[in-house]
Amino acid sequence: MLEELLSTLPTWAWLVVVLISLVWWYNHKPAPPNYPPSPGLSLPLIGHLYLMEKDPRKNFRQWARTLGGAFSLKMGTAPFVVLNKYELIHEALVKQGDNFSNRSTIDFFSSQFPERTNGIALSSGPLWKEIRTASMTIMRYLGMGKNILADKISDVVEVYLQELSHLNGRATNVRNLTNACVANVICSIIFGKKFKMSDPTFNQLLHLNETLASTLSSTSLLNIFPFLKYIPFDPLNTKYVARIVTNIKLYTRELVNKCLEEHDPDCDDNFILCFVNEIKTKQEGRSHTLLDEEKLGVLVEDLLAAGTETTSTTIMWAMLYALHYPETQEKIYQEIVDSVGTNRSPTIYDKPNLKYLNAFTMEVQRITTIFPLALIHECSQDTTVGGYTIPKGTQVLPNLDFVHNDQQVWGDPGNFRPERFLDDHGDVISREELMPFSIGRRVCLGESLAKTELFLFLSALFQRFRLLPADPPHLPTLTGVFGLTVGPEGFEIRLAERETI
Repeated sequence: MLEELLSTLPTWAWLVVVLISLVWWYNHKPAPPNYPPSPGLSLPLIGHLYLMEKDPRKNFRQWARTLGGAFSLKMGTAPFVVLNKYELIHEALVKQGDNFSNRSTIDFFSSQFPERTNGIALSSGPLWKEIRTASMTIMRYLGMGKNILADKISDVVEVYLQELSHLNGRATNVRNLTNACVANVICSIIFGKKFKMSDPTFNQLLHLNETLASTLSSTSLLNIFPFLKYIPFDPLNTKYVARIVTNIKLYTRELVNKCLEEHDPDCDDNFILCFVNEIKTKQEGRSHTLLDEEKLGVLVEDLLAAGTETTSTTIMWAMLYALHYPETQEKIYQEIVDSVGTNRSPTIYDKPNLKYLNAFTMEVQRITTIFPLALIHECSQDTTVGGYTIPKGTQVLPNLDFVHNDQQVWGDPGNFRPERFLDDHGDVISREELMPFSIGRRVCLGESLAKTELFLFLSALFQRFRLLPADPPHLPTLTGVFGLTVGPEGFEIRLAERETI
């Protein structure tokens, strides 16, 4: 009877049976014990992608609230685990740093441009450890974390203020100017010099890096379905990204070669020469090393991009929130008047006294979370985190966005309230749940540099100018643009110079 029934089924019915069977099999494969729960049915080939919006932060927040400290996803066929609680992120990235220090091996950018895994951002294993150790040693030697570097930043800040002053209060989008000035800080370390605002190579490199950051989000499907790069007419910008990456390499190598030609090889006043000397020292001492000048080029690309994007974007967010909450900039200004005055620019020595400014900056970093999911970590061996099983090869995402918006931690995370970082005596509270630079072994290399930059740029900006909206009845939106980072939409601002008191 059953045999006769099956023989009469039309082709479309057989296809339905096969599809249902595949879905059932795909979702009933035994998961490891204590594997994190998932948000719903995982479909063959696409996994949970059908449940996700273009900006997944809303999805991830909802799933974190309903599923708890961790949940699992299938992105295509790749297994992902998302960690939502500070305690779990700390356990994975700090306490089990060895197990979660590798970068993703399925990332489209890494597989399409394997040479970019020779820098510090996307490398793993022994190469990453040697590059990071050498880079940290050199950065400290050049003054990172010391007041000598703060003096270099202050020089760039003065140029920034002069350029802003030349606008004479006209409504302007200052993003490009901010990018250029912040980039000049890292350039003074890498190349031992600052570039003129009109330098064509410098400006083209900044433009290429900004374009790459904004374009990469359109290639996200290629992380899941790499075969889509063969689709005609380049709808996912695969070829466009390749041209950008090639041009970034050309412009960066031009600047690196020029630095090597212009400086005495025994000089050690910039990152490039120090790194080359490190390579020579290891080679002459017959020490095993994975470092070479090709990797130096990629490292410079990484440092330029990372050293510009995060700080510049945070400054732009700070300006935008100052427009929406003008009382905060007046509090900052009054604090500067009381502690510093207006006859000199703030220095790094003033930072302990400008407590409200520090709290304001921390609140901007919390509420904007410009790296909401950090960068992907890959689990290098079977392990457990918070009682959850994390198998080897799992892609792990620290959900910084949820931690920064966790109601159990912050109470009213949707409100912009710098006072949450001040105690009853007005002193700054350092909250471990605030981690804009991530945590653990892959914490941002330039964290201390970025913190110093943010303080010096913002303190000087609020001391010198009153920030006013270009169109007061219509303030720019606070909704961020989700991409490689989360930045504000382009907006214009008026900067009115304050009178010296």
